[in-house]
Formats: sequence, C-alpha cells, structure tokens
Amino acid sequence: MEHIRLPKVEHVKLLDRVAPRKSRAGTLYLTATHTIFVENEDGVRSETWVLHSLVSSVEKTSSSSSSSSSSSSSSPVVSLMVHCKNFQLLHFVIPEEQDCQDILLSLQRLSQPESCEELYCFAYKPNMAEDERQREWDFMDLRAEYKRMGLPNSHWKLSPANQKFKVSDTYPSELYVPESATLPVIVGSSKFRSRGRFPALSYYNRGNHAAVCRSSQPLSGFSARCLEDEQMLGAVLRSNPRSEVLYVVDTRPKLNAIANRAAGKGYENEDNYSNIKFQFMGIENVHVMRNSQQKMLEVCELRSPSMSDFLEGVENSGWLKHIKAVLDAAVFIAKAVSEEGASVLVHCSDGWDRTTQVCSVASVLLDPHYRTLKGFMVLIEKDWISFGHKFSHRCNHLDGDPKESSPIVDQFLECVWQLAEQFPCAFEFNERFLITVHHHVYSCQFGNFIGNNQKERERLGIQKRTHSLWTYLWSNRADFTNPLFRPDHSQTLGVLRPSTAPYCFKFWRGLYNRFDRGVHPRQSVEDCLRAIREETEQLEQQLASHKQKISKLEEQKWTVSLNIFDKSPTAWIFTPDLRLANTPQDYTSCFLTSSPRPAGGSPVLTPHDPNQTSSFNSSNGSDQESGIADLSGRSPFSEDSARDSDEAVNSAA
Repeated sequence: MEHIRLPKVEHVKLLDRVAPRKSRAGTLYLTATHTIFVENEDGVRSETWVLHSLVSSVEKTSSSSSSSSSSSSSSPVVSLMVHCKNFQLLHFVIPEEQDCQDILLSLQRLSQPESCEELYCFAYKPNMAEDERQREWDFMDLRAEYKRMGLPNSHWKLSPANQKFKVSDTYPSELYVPESATLPVIVGSSKFRSRGRFPALSYYNRGNHAAVCRSSQPLSGFSARCLEDEQMLGAVLRSNPRSEVLYVVDTRPKLNAIANRAAGKGYENEDNYSNIKFQFMGIENVHVMRNSQQKMLEVCELRSPSMSDFLEGVENSGWLKHIKAVLDAAVFIAKAVSEEGASVLVHCSDGWDRTTQVCSVASVLLDPHYRTLKGFMVLIEKDWISFGHKFSHRCNHLDGDPKESSPIVDQFLECVWQLAEQFPCAFEFNERFLITVHHHVYSCQFGNFIGNNQKERERLGIQKRTHSLWTYLWSNRADFTNPLFRPDHSQTLGVLRPSTAPYCFKFWRGLYNRFDRGVHPRQSVEDCLRAIREETEQLEQQLASHKQKISKLEEQKWTVSLNIFDKSPTAWIFTPDLRLANTPQDYTSCFLTSSPRPAGGSPVLTPHDPNQTSSFNSSNGSDQESGIADLSGRSPFSEDSARDSDEAVNSAA
C-alpha cells in the first residue's frame, strides 16, 4: 500500500478502442493487488478488475480537444494507456494531469515488484484449510507420469546424480538417464555442457524404446571435445536396442550456433561422436521472438485497419513464421521417433527455451495422453516447470532486464492451438483451457510459474505458501472440455501428422483480440456445441426428474387403490387398460361396477354394467397431475357431473 500515491480518482473515462465515442465514465481505484474501474451510469454498476502483475507497461499520452465554450481554445486531454500481458488494453482519460502522473508512478511500481515476496501468489488467500491447500500440490505426481511411460526399466534408470542440485542448479533433483551411464560420465558430461545441463530423458516411447532427450549446447568451441560427453551420447544410443543411429537436433539457426563457437560454445562435431545424425532447425532466439510479437500486437491494436494493412502487418511481424518453425522441428522429432524408431537429443543454447518448446510439442504429437486435460497439465509440469524454464525472466514477473522477457510460453500454447484447429477431435481440452493457462502463467495468482527452476522454488517455499493452478483447472474441467473430443477417434489414438504448409496457420483471434468489445464475425462452432450440450444436459435432467415423479405417482395410485380395497366394503373394479385412457369418457368406461366384497377374500371381478354409475371420492383416489381427478375436487364420474353434462348438451341444442 505504501506504493500507492493516489488510491482513488473520480470522473475517469474508459475509452473503447474500436469505438472511442462509446466511452464509459466512472471511478478508478488502486489497491495493493488490483486496479479497479467502477462504472456506475444509468443505475448499472460495472466493474473492471486488472491484476497489477498482469500489467506489462503503462504510458502517459496527451492530446488537445476543443472545449465546449464558444471560444476556439483547446484544453489538453491526459490519458493513460495500460498494456497487459494477457493482451488487454485499457485507455483511461483522467481529468487532472497531476492525478494522471500519480496513477502512472503507482502502477509502474506496483506492476514491477522488486522481490518475489511481493508477488500476488503470496497474498492470495482463498478460504481453504491448510491440509486442503497441501493436497493441491499432491495432485501432480511426476513419478507416476514416468511410471506411465514404463520407467524405470532395463534401459533407463532414475539417477541420484543431481540430488541437492549439486550437478546442475537449473535441473530437477530427479532425472532419468541411460542405465549404462555411470556417475563419472554424467558429471563429466555436465561440465562440458552449458549450465551443467547434461543429456536427460524427456519422453520415452515404450512401444519401440525410442526416447527424446534434452540438454544444453556443448562447450566445444572450434576444437574442444569431452570423452565423458561422447560416452553419454553413446549410452543414449545404446538405450534404444532397435536403432543404430541417434539424431542430435540443434533448434538454433546454423549461423547462430557457429557464432557461439567464438565464445567457446557451439555444437557437436559429428567426427567425435559415433553414429549420430546432426540437424539444425532454424528457430530464432528470444530477442527475435519478443520483437516479432511486439510488431504483431501493434497491428492488433490499430483502431480500424483495412484488411490489407492487417494482413501485411501480421506477415511483416514474422510471428506465424516462427510458430511454423517450432512446429516443423517438433514434426521432425515425432517422425524420427514414431516412424524410424530412433532416439533424439534436442538442445539450443542453454536448453530451457527452444528445447522446451520443441520437446513438449513433439510429445503432444506422439502421445495421446498429453492431449487430455490432465496429461497436458503433467506435460507443462514436467517439461516446463521441472526442467527449469525461466518463468520469472521470460514472463517479466519482477523488475529486471526487459531484454530477458520473451513469449516462449505463448508460442508453445499457440502451437498446440494450431494443432487443435487441424485435429478438432483429438484434444480433450478446448481453446478456453489454453487461454486460461496463458492467463495464469502471467497472473502470479498461483505458485506454479514463480521462479526460474526447482531450486529457486524450494528456496521460496512455493508449495508451503501458495496454491496450485492444476487443482483449480481440474475442479472446473467442465468449462474446459472440448465437445468434439472423441476418445476412440483415429485422431485421438494415433500420432498426429499435421500439415505445416503456410496456408494451414491461422491468426489466433481468441487470444490476441479477446478483449475487443466490437462485434466478431461469428460464434465459433465449439461455442455452439458447448451451448447445445449444456441445453441437452438440462433437458436430460428435467426428463429424469419427470420420470421420478411419474414413478412416485404410479406407486401412490396403486397404494390408494389397495387402501380402498382394504377399508371399503365395496370394491372398485378396474379394467386392465386404464393406462391407455386419454379422455374423461375413456376413464369413465374404465370404471366397473362396485359389488359387495366377500369377507376375508379378494376383490371380486364382475362384468361391467354401463348403465350403473358410482361415485369416486377425490380425497381418496384423486391424482391431479395425472388428469384423472377433477380440479374442483368433485369426481367427474358422479351423478351431479353427469346431470350437469346433460344440461349443457340440452342448452347447446
């Protein structure tokens, strides 16, 4: 709260980006965690809440507008442009310039905390017991995931080499390595790899024993080599008895990798490693990706672009070209594993950006489990959180070097969305699920994406002090389920083989323009199906409820009938076809004559005499919902009713 210079400003306008004339007037509030705009016009209260951790940048702009007086003078209009990491854009017009400056300085400080302790996840305290909060973190079990893949086995083992993070401080403490890899080989290989990130298992195909491993670049320079690292790659190759070749995939452009050699790093020399096939993929670095997304967002924020300007802007940003590059690399790995049965080692520079993207997208292509709701959450936990993607730096959680930020997670989620567009029946989750994950990667509401690695999260006590996103998503899975998903569909069961032709890539309007208040072209098929499914479920519930009522009413009807037989000396005799009656005449014809009941015996069935009538006491046998009893409380089959009917007929005649 000490960073809030001005907690409240009245007479603020929130402009609509598409239609500026549709501005909304209200009051702007600053709290310790949120910026809140409260609109209260025409008696309707509307609130817009924005987490400070979602604010990407704040800038003050000024322009002149003609005053309403008769003079032609103009007064400056001061406004704030608030850009958010979830692509929301808020344009506030503030009456006083000093107020605007105070809000600007407050938001800049609140949105850029200087330490992790200031992040929202440590202040987020829902009404929940401590043991329940701890169970949230038990929901995700990576050991169970490796067991699902068939590990450990005769080819792969769980290594204690990195316990207490003594080999690599950015790797998890538990890693799977080839069975033949000894501790000296692992340690020697780590010393030859950037940041100590030696080759470790990411995905194992238990069907053909092919594996996807990951690491960082070797410190080879122009001529250096390491015997332990060569032995480590040989152990990876031997762990797959069905293949005699190991693919080494460098996700960087070749020129970038060559340039790194000048700094003593680089890539593997095929002359030093036995039976490897080397492949460059050409995915650009984090700085290129950051600039590309910024150019694309500038196009999205244009007030009223023409179609040609929009398409040209998206093309010039190169964003979809980068998405295609990541997907191409994943397709290459998936083909090597599924079609050739070969193992693959993937790396970039440090092994936590492009390597993570490619390994996780390849896993989605290879394994249907990762196309389910829980499987996808496990994949993010394994390949992104556990293997040390730098969330704090790349998502700009803290006040630091802005050049460290980059939309690496955005690209991964978009690759999955592009796949879901090509294979709509293969994914259990929908677009809303991907957008929600994206939102909470940046919101800092949950502790999952805080810190750069497992060691850092343990130091912060994330599992002891914060809540987990995965339990929240799972408990609300009905909102995130794809209505087109078919578990037994051919798309769902097998390996996905997407087309990466340029025409197959789409602009993700649902993510980048979802806050626009304008009219969108049309409702998506998924939204229509979701609405139909919800309506169908409601109708099925109503049908089940009506069936229960009918069943109870039938039981009551026969109970009343038996009570009449037991208590009355006169037995009512029914025909077997009573349920077929549709009119009062049908019901009248169904009632038989009454006769004295034999003592101690069962009711006697006697032939029906149509000339004989009998009264029916509605209090004993009426069922208003079935339509048998008269609503007036008098039996439709009494003599008075018959007399009234005759009189009505005579008067009509």
